[in-house]
Amino acid sequence: MVNSNGFLVDNTEILGTSNRGFLYGDAVFETMRIRNGTVLFLEDHYFRLMATMRIVRMEIPMNFTMKYLEAQILSTIQANHCENGARVRITVYRNNGGFYLPDTNTVGFVIQAIPLEQDEYVIQALPYEVDLYKDFHIAKHLLSTLKTTNKMIHITGSVFAKENDLQNCLILNEEKNVVEALQGNIFMLMGKTLITPPISDGCLNGVMRKNLLEIAKGMEQLEVLENSISPFDLQKADELFITNVIQGIQPITKYRKKEYKTELAKLLVQKINDKFLGN
Repeated sequence: MVNSNGFLVDNTEILGTSNRGFLYGDAVFETMRIRNGTVLFLEDHYFRLMATMRIVRMEIPMNFTMKYLEAQILSTIQANHCENGARVRITVYRNNGGFYLPDTNTVGFVIQAIPLEQDEYVIQALPYEVDLYKDFHIAKHLLSTLKTTNKMIHITGSVFAKENDLQNCLILNEEKNVVEALQGNIFMLMGKTLITPPISDGCLNGVMRKNLLEIAKGMEQLEVLENSISPFDLQKADELFITNVIQGIQPITKYRKKEYKTELAKLLVQKINDKFLGN
């Protein structure tokens, strides 16, 4: 069951070939995690979605309140019997009509839900190798920081990773600095300093990134910086890890010949569970 503009329907092929999200990537989205019938980080997701819609000049409906969208999400997970744990995606698309210039800025939405087995964030004790994806670069502008359906760099990078037996890749901007991973933000521990690229470098304005920065800044003996990361820095790091709201934290164990520790990542996962999941 999917939620199409407030109606639960069986047919997953509901958008059609005239949909602007299909034709032009004229859509934005949020991916959220559900635990015990609760939308984690709901306020962060809601305000990021509203900000993104304003930036791309979509008309925000009067009923698009946080309470309304939460109710739509909860009805969708109930219809799919995954209240205990789910991955939910809400996609907001500009309504049909026009070519590059749309006929209207009004929107529709669709909500999908997929069950998740884990009810808390855990770290899988498995090798996780990454490399740089250098075929295409992320631009240092505001659109790069948004959750839009224009994700061709991430798609081709994912294909490249699979072809080369990698678990993930790191993406560069046009200044050849490391911006993010294919599925999340990147953090680097060097000594007692935790570093993540600034939003101005073109990285996704991630919800887990925001909350993890708040937690890390409250930890004693740990300096937290938002600085550019060069590929040369990766070879000197003690830890590297990726963050997103679905997985939480994914430690990187190997980049080329360099292998990494995972102690801080494990500690931060526990702090996330304690703060947000009430463990």
